[in-house]
Amino acid sequence: MAHNSATVSKQTFYLTIFLIFIAGFLAGVVFTVFRTDDAPAGSPGTTQGQQALPQQQADAILHLEAEVTAHPDNFDAWTQLGHLYFDTNQPEKAIGAYTKALELHSGSADLWTDLGVMYRRSGDPSKALESFDKAIAIDPAHLQSRFNRGVVLHFDLDRTEEALDAWRSVLALNNDYRMANNRLLREFIDSVANETTN
Repeated sequence: MAHNSATVSKQTFYLTIFLIFIAGFLAGVVFTVFRTDDAPAGSPGTTQGQQALPQQQADAILHLEAEVTAHPDNFDAWTQLGHLYFDTNQPEKAIGAYTKALELHSGSADLWTDLGVMYRRSGDPSKALESFDKAIAIDPAHLQSRFNRGVVLHFDLDRTEEALDAWRSVLALNNDYRMANNRLLREFIDSVANETTN
């Protein structure tokens, strides 16, 4: 019985990866703003309206929802379900899935970062900061959580000096860090700093 369960979980995991790849390719939504994009695109009020999901994503979500119902201790399934909710702009559901995954395995800086993104998108910047801080505590060199921390501080909380410090901490680890639009972070920092002093 345990062997069959493990086989199902493994098959679920690989099937889900395949479906996510296909759905993301077709819909262009595998990664959203906070995973790959720069701060301005992620400023408040930019969430997209809820639209009908591509069939592959809808099927993958239904499959994973059934899997976590049958096997609530399946870390991989909760994680992949969270990612699908993330990619389909369902932040509240993503928060639930990521929270469950982190209850099963709390040592993932990437998951804490994704959870922070979803808290921010759901309108809870304080919880977003807490999540990014946990990611940084797990992995002090985690650049995305440091970058996202600056985004929330600047765009949501109007704490620009702290945001600049967060972004400079990214540069201290990688002076050539580029945002998704290929702009150097140090150039973006200079523009924000200049706006603040003018």
